[in-house]
Amino acid sequence: MTPPPTLRFGYHGSLRAATAIARAGAADGQDIRLSEYDLTDPFRDLRAGDLDVMIVKFALREDDLDQSAVLTTDPRVAVVGAHHPLADRSSVAIEEVAEFDGFQCPGAFPAYVWDQVVPPRTPAGRPIRRRHRLVDAATMMATVTGTDAVHVSLASLADVAVPTVRVVPVHDLPPAPVTLAWVRGRTPAHVLAFVSRAETACAGSVR
Repeated sequence: MTPPPTLRFGYHGSLRAATAIARAGAADGQDIRLSEYDLTDPFRDLRAGDLDVMIVKFALREDDLDQSAVLTTDPRVAVVGAHHPLADRSSVAIEEVAEFDGFQCPGAFPAYVWDQVVPPRTPAGRPIRRRHRLVDAATMMATVTGTDAVHVSLASLADVAVPTVRVVPVHDLPPAPVTLAWVRGRTPAHVLAFVSRAETACAGSVR
């Protein structure tokens, strides 16, 4: 039997979750080509037809994109420099994170999704000051290494963290839902079959 066509799979940051989901959704003999997408314009390659499907985190409100069921979750963390006052904590509260400057929404990244990544305010109403520019993970880690900035992010970032940063759990933010996204109405059947297999294989799993 001829295997399905190669599937072009977009991810950002850690390869671990992407590899696990790709393995869960792949048909026998199917080639999955992993490609890291640009955080500053995350849906560009998907919309251009250069990716078939991509990992996304949090809920989307894009009129042209569909989203799978939740496949897994990614716990919340604060990324800080090794010198930072929060660096040696076993966990922190988001109210503590608000003491320090955070990061702006990068490029064309949807602002409503960024609000889910980096809450504009804490539950007590304190603003999280989004002052530092964010281009990619490497420049973010360089910024937190050289300043007291804190990036509210996801635990999977620990997979690509450099030794000069610490990834500290944020115990009072819910984990991010991890799903797949694809372009509505023009996605081939073999891609939709991949999504269906991944949903079945990952049902109920938690990172």
